[in-house]
Amino acid sequence: MDTFALVVTIAVALFFTYTNGFHDSANAIATSVSTRALTPRAALAMAAVMNLAGAFLGSGVAKTVSEGLIATPTGGQGMMILFAALVGAITWNMVTWYFGLPSSSSHALFGGLVGAALAGSSTVHWSGVVEKVVIPMFLSPVVGLVLGYFVMVAILWMFRNANPHKAKRGFRIAQTVSAAAMALGHGLQDAQKTMGVVVMALVIAGVEDEGDAIPVWVKIACAAMLSLGTYAGGWRIMRTLGRRIIELDPPQGFAAETTAASVMYTASFMFQAPISTTHVITSAIMGVGATKRVNAVRWGVAKNIILGWFITMPAAAGVAALSYWIVNLAFG
Repeated sequence: MDTFALVVTIAVALFFTYTNGFHDSANAIATSVSTRALTPRAALAMAAVMNLAGAFLGSGVAKTVSEGLIATPTGGQGMMILFAALVGAITWNMVTWYFGLPSSSSHALFGGLVGAALAGSSTVHWSGVVEKVVIPMFLSPVVGLVLGYFVMVAILWMFRNANPHKAKRGFRIAQTVSAAAMALGHGLQDAQKTMGVVVMALVIAGVEDEGDAIPVWVKIACAAMLSLGTYAGGWRIMRTLGRRIIELDPPQGFAAETTAASVMYTASFMFQAPISTTHVITSAIMGVGATKRVNAVRWGVAKNIILGWFITMPAAAGVAALSYWIVNLAFG
């Protein structure tokens, strides 16, 4: 039964990674597709490859997820908590994907972990949740917004005397690089989050010890599922990011992608903080768009997106808690 529970939990974790991929594929490529720098299929293929590569660049975020947020007991109860957390995250991913809302898969996972842990009377490391999740949740969009604004201002100043048509053509080419950097950062961040969950499952089952290196097969499986999900695409959310917030041109797309990628690399390597790629790219798009004129950004759409950010963690936590009680009633 323990082995069966471990296999099922890992399978659900990999499915979560798949939903993360198609839910968040828009993060990496929406701007490039909307500015016609890349065709949709070419952009998705590039994003899938770069997601795969990014998953192998580090393990700091995975360690934060596996050791810094909740403490689960070994055996069946711990596995039920992890299973319920993943169900909560997947459910919220599917709901927000259906409505085309670019919410955070990462915070759906974190909310699921906290909700299931509380329902299972397990320890929540509140200091870790606040320092590694809540503070970056508020801080990273602000950084993305401000940095995106100033990056775009710098581009406008540097190319103020350039031929507009030639400049746009050049930035379309540059966007292939910035989109690749964005996709690499997405792999670096989001594949590691699921790696952390799978490592938790292995520790709960007694297969691995806490603090052990992440097994290679875990890295490969999580990276591959994220890439498959990315290639499947998330067209509903892509329309929201690419066109509904603001109509982007190639220089704006380049500025937004460069800003978001820079924030993700800094968070991953310097702070080992699991930030939301969705929050960062969306806020960067808003900051870039505001350089045109403040009302160029459709702030009504932006308000709905930000509202979705705030309700993601508690909503996923609620579904995860309910899932735990159901599973515990059935198998506990």
